[in-house]
Amino acid sequence: MSTATFNSICFNQGYLRKGEVKISKVNNRNQRVKFYVGGASVLSTKCMQSSEKNKKEVRIGLLGASGYTGAEIVRLLANHPYFGITLMTADRKAGQSMGSVFPHLITQDLPAMVSVKDADFSSVDAVFCCLPHGTTQEIIKGLPRHLKIVDLSADFRLRDIAEYEEWYGQPHSASDLQLVFPIIQKEAVYGLTEISREDVKNARLVANPGCYPTSIQLPLVPLIKVNVLVLCFKLNSLNTEISLSTQNLVSVELVTFSGRGAKEANLYSEIAEGIYSYGVTKHRHVPEIEQGLSDAAQSKINVSFTPHLMPMIRGMQSTIYVEMSQGVTMEDLYQQLRKSYEDEEFVKLLDKGVVPRTHNVRGSNYCFMNVFPDRIPGRAIIISVVCIKRTIFQCALLSLFSELLKKPVLQIDNLVKGASGQALQNLNIMLGYPENTGLLYQPLFP
Repeated sequence: MSTATFNSICFNQGYLRKGEVKISKVNNRNQRVKFYVGGASVLSTKCMQSSEKNKKEVRIGLLGASGYTGAEIVRLLANHPYFGITLMTADRKAGQSMGSVFPHLITQDLPAMVSVKDADFSSVDAVFCCLPHGTTQEIIKGLPRHLKIVDLSADFRLRDIAEYEEWYGQPHSASDLQLVFPIIQKEAVYGLTEISREDVKNARLVANPGCYPTSIQLPLVPLIKVNVLVLCFKLNSLNTEISLSTQNLVSVELVTFSGRGAKEANLYSEIAEGIYSYGVTKHRHVPEIEQGLSDAAQSKINVSFTPHLMPMIRGMQSTIYVEMSQGVTMEDLYQQLRKSYEDEEFVKLLDKGVVPRTHNVRGSNYCFMNVFPDRIPGRAIIISVVCIKRTIFQCALLSLFSELLKKPVLQIDNLVKGASGQALQNLNIMLGYPENTGLLYQPLFP
């Protein structure tokens, strides 16, 4: 019977175990028809998954699979035609299945999770490393040299290991007298994909950017490179440096930013119906943002960054206030961003006047941005939004040693473009596949 004749479909509620069969009723316009769902569907799906998995060309190891970024990697790879997961580690969840830790992934045919020390990398071609900061250094040191690695921690993002120690509160292993760590540190490529694509292509180890730095650098780097924003000398308490004097960045992020670990500050009763600041003057993404903007300006840039927590799950928005160089207009900023990103798959400059919203990138690898004129002459506002990885929705106020000038707004999903999605985008490039492979999920709305 053609499904086109069905007026409505009503399934019996309940959980179907593997091999279980239940009867559901379908209401036809003229009669009631019974058909079976459950066992047959499950079996055929599993057969299809096993068949597809065996055909996949690249064997993926996922280290730290039981966290939010690990789960997001699994979700994204479910429809990837070339990448199949053959190894998963999670020390605290060793021996468990992914479906028992994340029930929404119960349909996936995945290996059981094992401890890192028990991991066999002989059946792996590439690795996503989703381990905590500090842990990754030792693990990557011991991985076979043939592996392509995308590291989602902060361990290889900063070139200056002294800055790493200052901001992360522990020495970096690259300071060790053993040569292996400095070599690994120097070969790491910072993987802000749209900015560093050519470097990523030839990399063995990519340091995946943080969520805030992604949402802030994407709109600012192209503008800084062509000198359309004001740079001026500023005197701080330590020394004289060149600083951006016209930017104040306001970033908003989700409740998933701090990971899946149980923390009192992240309990529902602690964060619901409220907002508060954290990491005041010492947020760990500050040196990463400064490093990227300084590279673009070829001069030292300092930023002041204060994040705020809000009860949301996904998404990040950054609002950036900038002062334009003499003779530069808001239209010039818009056209420069259009020129920089018009051929990009995942970074989209919206039509003039359209305000980016985190709802419109939720669950996707997209970054939406736009530029608006400030009411104060010579200034602009940039807004960007992304889907990022974190556990508390955060607002970040980022001030670059000056009064508020024109502002850009950027929005991303913190678990996707701000973490796992960009990681997959990078690995696609590293292995020579189209970078949008497995990433063409459309945003979830409503």
